[in-house]
Amino acid sequence: MGQIPRSELSSDPAFTQLEIVRLASSATVRSAVNWFRLQEAKLAHWQLELARIPAPPFGESARSQWLATEFNELGLQEVHQDQVGNVFGAHPGHGSSYISLSAHLDTVFPAGTPLNVRQQGSRLYGPGVSDNGAGVTAMLAIAAALQSVGISHALPLLFVGNVGEEGEGDLRGMRHIFSSPRWKNSIQASLILDGAGTDTIVTEALGSRRFEVIVRGPGGHSWSDFGVPNPIVVLSRIIHEFAQTAVPTSPKTIFNVGVIRGGTSVNSIPESASMRVDVRSTSGEEMEKLEASLRRSAERVLAQERLATENRAGARKSGLSLEIVLIGNRPAGELDPNSRILQAIRAVDSFLGNSAHVQRASTDANIPLSIGREAIAIGGGGSGGGAHTLQEWFECNGRELGLKRILLTLLVLAGGSA
Repeated sequence: MGQIPRSELSSDPAFTQLEIVRLASSATVRSAVNWFRLQEAKLAHWQLELARIPAPPFGESARSQWLATEFNELGLQEVHQDQVGNVFGAHPGHGSSYISLSAHLDTVFPAGTPLNVRQQGSRLYGPGVSDNGAGVTAMLAIAAALQSVGISHALPLLFVGNVGEEGEGDLRGMRHIFSSPRWKNSIQASLILDGAGTDTIVTEALGSRRFEVIVRGPGGHSWSDFGVPNPIVVLSRIIHEFAQTAVPTSPKTIFNVGVIRGGTSVNSIPESASMRVDVRSTSGEEMEKLEASLRRSAERVLAQERLATENRAGARKSGLSLEIVLIGNRPAGELDPNSRILQAIRAVDSFLGNSAHVQRASTDANIPLSIGREAIAIGGGGSGGGAHTLQEWFECNGRELGLKRILLTLLVLAGGSA
């Protein structure tokens, strides 16, 4: 009979604590932690180099190529990119199941954004330097330390730099991974690195749906065509109607109108107007209710406007039309509180004396969590601020704790034999 991976021997918390003590006291793990400490300059260099490569939504190819080169130089196996730009590399183990460590490559910043990336002391500055420069750098640090000090483990580790996490990327990189027959059933657990810090564990996937609502009409001149339906006015009435929708506080559910477009001049009746609506909840059912309310509100207002136009102008048709387009759909989900991965990170935090709280958020973890797989999202250590702004920053002090936390969690899950 073959050797059973330590990660599968027991789900007893006491056993997990003993495993962590054993791993942390091993010579190879101590050497890895020392490597983290001594190589901070290298880590900061990686982080700055990455942040200087633009990675707007749907424009991550240059970063994907950079990461593939780094994976190859670190000696990871089976380095490759898939059709959408996700980058993979493996650290060998035994068996066909993987523990994955991933970090998203994209940023929220559009093409052409000035990237004034720089270092001042222990602090790094620049768009995307923390989100997700910190996560990608932590992933590279773990891969480098494993190779450098020769840590072995039962299950293979899969390192992934994925695209499409931010905004209208709509988690397309992670969707592609978990729709691939190669990975869907072979990734046993996913540890996702997103941003800086060590104080959070994302176990609840905050679902969201995003819609573009477009109202079209015949348009015309403000004077000579007065009385023709105005799409901006119709849209404003839809907003007012939809804003009356009641939402529960538990599960927390919200909606927001974030963008409004329309019109060409102050004296023109516009031919179209549109808005973008974001609805969010930890409950898929509540998101469906909000979507239904949005559609009812829009259709009710449109019917009222058509009737009002016909009453004003006899049999003349209003010329109004409505289109509601789904432009984003992030599924909700929740990790089993008794899951192996949550038990592991909690035990590691207890051992390290690190205080972290469970929270809900919209991250790459949404995809595996929505299909019942074990996944959490955590920070890569250090601290950061100004995310999604040109003033974003990352503080290197404290990175070592985050890296030790990631390494021990991975080894517990993969059955480290260090």
